[in-house]
Amino acid sequence: MTEATGGIDLEESTGGKIKKFLYVNRKAPYGTIYALESLEVVLITAAFDQDVSLAFLDDGVYQVVKGQHTKALDVKNFSPTYRALEGYDIEKLYVEKESMEARGLQESDFIIPMKILSTQEMADLMQSQDVILSF
Repeated sequence: MTEATGGIDLEESTGGKIKKFLYVNRKAPYGTIYALESLEVVLITAAFDQDVSLAFLDDGVYQVVKGQHTKALDVKNFSPTYRALEGYDIEKLYVEKESMEARGLQESDFIIPMKILSTQEMADLMQSQDVILSF
């Protein structure tokens, strides 16, 4: 058991097998704890050498938009932390095309490189995962 994962030993629970984890981010970055908690869980999972992917859908696409200004909200802007994902070998980052377009966003609006998937491609990605956690 490990403290970092709330007492769960990922290696023990997966039988030493690498599992494919997909974290689905659907919430806006501020106003709730979901976005920040998701990012922390992603980093913990990656530290245990699991296959980690992140998907941004609905208002979750705002989590990775450049130029977030949070001073008026009196909260810390944690979006630059997404740039650290590469150091954890987390390179499978996806954004749903329809969610992005519905919010007037373009690929160049993101703080990190993202692979753009259609709704069907996103569904296919989800089908290929061992574990899906939605925030």
